[in-house]
Amino acid sequence: MPVRGRRGIRHSRWSCACAGRVEVFPMELCLSRAVLPAHVGPRGALSAGPLLRWMDTAACLAAEKHAGVSCVAVSMDDIQFEEAARVGQIITIKTKVNRAFRTSMEVGIKVTVQDVLTNVEKIVSVAYATYVAKPVGARKAELEPVKLLSAEDHLEHSLAIERRRIRLGYFQVFQNLMQESSKEDTFEEEGAVSTEFTRVQSIELVLPPHANHHGNTFGGQIMAWMETVASISASRLCRLYPVLKSVNMFKFWGPSFVGDRLVFRAIVNNTFHNSVEVGVRVEAYDCEEWIKDQPRHINSAFLIFSAVNDKGELIPFPRVRPMTKDGMRRYHGAIARRRIQLARKCMLSTKGDKPSDPWEISNQAYLSYSNVAALAHLAAKPGWEITRTLDDIKIWTHEEGDVLSFKVEMQVKIPSPLAFSLLSDFTLRQEWDKHFLTCEVLQAVSEEEKIYYVTSPPRRGHKPRDFVILVSQRRPCKPREPYTVAVRSVTLRAVPPSPEFSRSEILCAGFQIHRKSSSSCTVCYFNQVTSGVMPYLAANLTGSSKSIEDTALECIKFLEMKGSKS
Repeated sequence: MPVRGRRGIRHSRWSCACAGRVEVFPMELCLSRAVLPAHVGPRGALSAGPLLRWMDTAACLAAEKHAGVSCVAVSMDDIQFEEAARVGQIITIKTKVNRAFRTSMEVGIKVTVQDVLTNVEKIVSVAYATYVAKPVGARKAELEPVKLLSAEDHLEHSLAIERRRIRLGYFQVFQNLMQESSKEDTFEEEGAVSTEFTRVQSIELVLPPHANHHGNTFGGQIMAWMETVASISASRLCRLYPVLKSVNMFKFWGPSFVGDRLVFRAIVNNTFHNSVEVGVRVEAYDCEEWIKDQPRHINSAFLIFSAVNDKGELIPFPRVRPMTKDGMRRYHGAIARRRIQLARKCMLSTKGDKPSDPWEISNQAYLSYSNVAALAHLAAKPGWEITRTLDDIKIWTHEEGDVLSFKVEMQVKIPSPLAFSLLSDFTLRQEWDKHFLTCEVLQAVSEEEKIYYVTSPPRRGHKPRDFVILVSQRRPCKPREPYTVAVRSVTLRAVPPSPEFSRSEILCAGFQIHRKSSSSCTVCYFNQVTSGVMPYLAANLTGSSKSIEDTALECIKFLEMKGSKS
């Protein structure tokens, strides 16, 4: 039996939890499994079912290692499968609690595959799971904060709250998109296949080997069963063995137990040329419920499959036609989820190759996330080099490939909440930054998100520049975290480029404000340099211009003057 100590379950639990190799690190749990013939599907690649079981096992163990009590899965976020694993290769799953909230926590999951002959390692998937602590009895668990040991820990810890905002706001975004999609008659009658043709139902009896150490049905086992029935549904359209490419969040609504009958219902919701979305709903019955036909809804998910021929080429799926009112709802829901998924894929990369994106309903949550995430990534990068030091100002630069970034660190004698309030309002920036000629609010999205239209004065021989920027402000959730004001360019269709101005882009910029004392703070301004401002920055760093220092001094003067009047 596992032994519990005052701080939780002791080492023996982690070393004996699963077949395979489990390593123990201060913050990280690592599980390795060899891919055996029993784990692969008809195409010879590792089936998604066993992989999902292993991912849930590793994530649950990491959650319980931190909580010291039993934990149950609430959801596993949008999962993308990038690589296939073959027999003889090694799957390694690294899990780590990124952030603990009051009773729930986010667990990061990274899956890699290694070829033992070539030693080449590739990323299979990256996912985030939410677990809730479930102590024995009526008492409630108050989770301890995660110990942050590295720069990466701090980064994931700060971004976990942003990912949580997306999860909590997902339903509203989805409902808005559903209303838009429902207004359009998007399906084609001619040649379309009825979705009823893809309907699949399967029943599983939960036996003791399917239960976890809590006595509930193992979540990873349910996910594996869901993948199986969804795969059968998709195969009825492509008449091949479909390949699971992604899962739009496994959602766990309630537990099931040994002796329950689990009914899995799957149906194709919609097809998108080379992919198909299959919805799966899981209901549980006990013996009495089975007779009375009173099920409990315990799980749901939307799985995305593709199909390839013998040459490895993607093949198209036929169009489908919903036959019922509920089928129409699912059809339009798939379109809404597709838009959200594409937005997520574009926005979360935080790469600077496409800084400007349309500000649309499907993009808003992910643009806000990528705005804050990009600034956090930039601030956390190693290799910043100090270039200039004055009394209350330091200038740092960072080079990475052809991207040059700079950081201006300012010591300001006002409280950090006041500095945050003043720097968050970009209409005040004209008072201290000569590069802001005009600034107006185009759209007040929320208390924390605003879109501004900014113009800059012309430089010699050039037209004046203008910007459409998203400003995201975040207060710290913990005392040691900084206040954040993140800035990036967005595309607002109502404000197209004008011939009078040269439309410019901000890749990543903003402020981090750190508390020093009750009456002082450190303000750090970051900017990833675009080609439009490179000449000005180069001149400044070589000493032929003092624009950065002058602007920083004006910023300090502005903040302290406002602080003295408050």
